[in-house]
Amino acid sequence: MKTLRRPVTRRRAASRRRPLLLALLVGLLGLGLFYGHYRRQINRYARRAYASWRSDHLTGLEKTPLLAGYSVHGIDVSAYQGRIDWPKVASHNVRFAFIKASEGVTLRDPRFRRNWEQAHVAGIYRGAYHYFQPNYDGARQANLFTRLVPLMPGDLPPVLDVEHPQFHDVHKMRQGIATWLRLVERHYGVRPILYSNYSFYRRYLAGHFDEYPLWLAHYEVDQPKLPRNKWIIWQHSDEAYVPGIKGTVDFNVFQGNFRRLLDLRIPPKPASSASR
Repeated sequence: MKTLRRPVTRRRAASRRRPLLLALLVGLLGLGLFYGHYRRQINRYARRAYASWRSDHLTGLEKTPLLAGYSVHGIDVSAYQGRIDWPKVASHNVRFAFIKASEGVTLRDPRFRRNWEQAHVAGIYRGAYHYFQPNYDGARQANLFTRLVPLMPGDLPPVLDVEHPQFHDVHKMRQGIATWLRLVERHYGVRPILYSNYSFYRRYLAGHFDEYPLWLAHYEVDQPKLPRNKWIIWQHSDEAYVPGIKGTVDFNVFQGNFRRLLDLRIPPKPASSASR
C-alpha cells in the first residue's frame, strides 16, 4: 500500500507548488513593470536615502561634475545648507547663486544676511528669492521680502519661488502671485524671475505669467520639456555636491553665455538731471 501512495503524494505536492510558482512569477513580473515605470523616482529616493545615511561622514569637499553643454553654472541655497565656505564655492566655477531670504508672511531665513554678504565678497553674482505660501496675502509676502533684501545695481533680479502644492483656490493663488510680482517690480524697478517645477508650472502657471522670465526645476531629464524660449535658468538637480558646502545643494545652469548673465543684472540707476 505504501508503494502505491507515493506517486499520488508527489503529484499532490507538485500541484500545490504550481500556484505558488505562478504567483511568484506574476509578482516578479509586477515588480519589474513597476520598477520600469517608476525607476527614476525609485532611484532618486534611493540616492537621497543613501545621501542622508552618509551625511555624517561628509567633508564638504565632495564634488558633482558640472552639466555638460552649458558654460554658466550656479546654485541656490538656504539655511538648510548650513555654514557655507563661499570662497571655496566660487573657486569651483559657480558663477551665480540665489539665496533664500523669506517665506510666507513672517519667516526670515536665518542665514540670509551672511550668505548674501559672503557670496558677494567671494565674487559670485547673487540674487534673492522668496518662497511663496499660496494661502497668505501676496502683498504681505512682498512687503516681507522688500524689507529684508537690499538689492542693488549689479545684483540678479528678485525671484518668486512658487511650488507649494497645498492651496485653497488656484484663482486666488494666481492673484497673490501677480500681486507679489507687481509690488516687487515696482519696489526694485526690475522685473522678477518666476521659479517653479515642471509639473506645477504646466498645471497651474503656464500661460498666466509668460511676461516674466522663468527659472524651471526639472530633474531626471536630459533637457527640460519646455521649449528653450520659455525658460532662462534650469535647475537640473537638487542632490548635487560642490566643495564649500557640506551636503547636497541645487545645481542650475543659465541658458546663455556669461555676457548674457551679466546683462540680466539690475542696471545702475540713471544719473539725475541735477547731477549733470
